[in-house]
Amino acid sequence: AYLDDELIHDGGMDMHRDYEHQNLPGIAGAMCYEPWTSMSLLPEIFRLDIEPLEEDETRAARQMLRNNILYLSIASLAFVVLILYSLYTIGQLPLPSIFFIGLSLGIVVLYSIPPFMLANRGFGEILLAIQLAYIYPSIAYVLRAGDVHRFLVVTIPLTLLAFAYFVVRNFVSFSQDQKYDRISFLTRIGWERAVPLHHFFVLTAYIFFLMLPSFGLSLSLVWPAFLTLPFALYQILQIRNFTLGLPPNWTILSATALTVFGLTTYFITFTFWTR
Repeated sequence: AYLDDELIHDGGMDMHRDYEHQNLPGIAGAMCYEPWTSMSLLPEIFRLDIEPLEEDETRAARQMLRNNILYLSIASLAFVVLILYSLYTIGQLPLPSIFFIGLSLGIVVLYSIPPFMLANRGFGEILLAIQLAYIYPSIAYVLRAGDVHRFLVVTIPLTLLAFAYFVVRNFVSFSQDQKYDRISFLTRIGWERAVPLHHFFVLTAYIFFLMLPSFGLSLSLVWPAFLTLPFALYQILQIRNFTLGLPPNWTILSATALTVFGLTTYFITFTFWTR
């Protein structure tokens, strides 16, 4: 009977591990979504009083909204801790993943919480790009594979494209940022310097993709990234045009920048998982 109990227990644990392994993509998604939620919400708690959280708000309504945002942020981070504990108890938490998850939570703190509050110091866009295009793919891959791999070098050009996207978003919100004294990357360095830097990051990303075979990755694995190159060049052209005085179309520009980053990420991910 004792042996039967042991076999049942071990079999149940194996089935639990298999179930968790099959659901690792969803778990990895939750591990990324919850910190991103906190990263998006926490800066709203510390927003300056001159900038309303919603239209025609009262002081009491503002305080209630701040409290609700705080509770939601804490719940998101608590959910991450619960997932981490669950993965640890079944032996599905590789050591490299702890490093990336810790780095992710550290970025949340640096970005969102005083006295750091880099979201309003002109460095928020850099942290957002690193979190979205480097940390999250690394967490997802390590949880799935159990270790780091040279393939993760593709996150470097993706980070550059993500940063270019957030710079574009800075252009869209530039007037509002000036109105409410927000310090974005664009307001910190000025658009005259931001424009050539944007072009540099976009073009460097594709040059980096072209150099990936020197890191041991086959060009057949990353060539789909170049399908978005025409969109990237169009993105650069749009920014060049409005710096020359032509009226900008912010909707098209934002959609183009999102397409460049989003589709490039999708193409590389799809190619990797199907090969």
